[in-house]
Amino acid sequence: MSAWLKDETTLQAGGAAPHAVDIFALLRDQTGAQAAQVTAAGAAWLAGASAYPRSTLAQWEERPAAPGVLPCGSQFDIVNVPALFGRRMLERLWAEGPGTGPVAVHRGRMLLFAAPGTAQRLPSLLAWEEWGSGGGEQSRAPRGEVPPMLCHGTGDAVTVPPLTCPSDGSGPRWLVAPDTRNPWLPGPDVLLWACVRVSRSRTTQGAGHSIFPRADQGANVYDVTRRR
Repeated sequence: MSAWLKDETTLQAGGAAPHAVDIFALLRDQTGAQAAQVTAAGAAWLAGASAYPRSTLAQWEERPAAPGVLPCGSQFDIVNVPALFGRRMLERLWAEGPGTGPVAVHRGRMLLFAAPGTAQRLPSLLAWEEWGSGGGEQSRAPRGEVPPMLCHGTGDAVTVPPLTCPSDGSGPRWLVAPDTRNPWLPGPDVLLWACVRVSRSRTTQGAGHSIFPRADQGANVYDVTRRR
């Protein structure tokens, strides 16, 4: 992930509250695995999903280690899948696809942040695909079992991990933390592709790619060269 961003001006438009700078300083001072920590710009993006971004940031400043609740449908939708299936989706997306946006884990499930509108479109695309009847050569690939998948969009709210997650915590945590004001988010077509590839895979073990970056990787996990 990218290094801590020195961004103290994110909320200054329209007159930011004096405490807004403090939370950015807090985030910049964090140490540890940065892939699992939110940057200042990422915190501003998350807060933008709330109707009151400054109040949300103020609450996070007071309790940076507490989970938050944010509405879906404006900044992002959430695709909620079992952790193992989600891990395989991420391996496909990072090894063969365009990458992912932020990703969190909570209560044995994986939360993939997706483009707004995904929650409405993805279920119908999955139903049309019917895991093998979508046409083309891939339609002859063997079908696999698809675990329960939940899509959260407009009118829904989700629990998001704390800005600062303890390494030994058992609660919600970031797998890929937001680190920019405008993170790229996969749409329904990209997630459909990942679901189909995983469900049709003949092998479920021995993948050649790990979803966890090596310790010496300093590059951002978002592969912008493969999104067009």
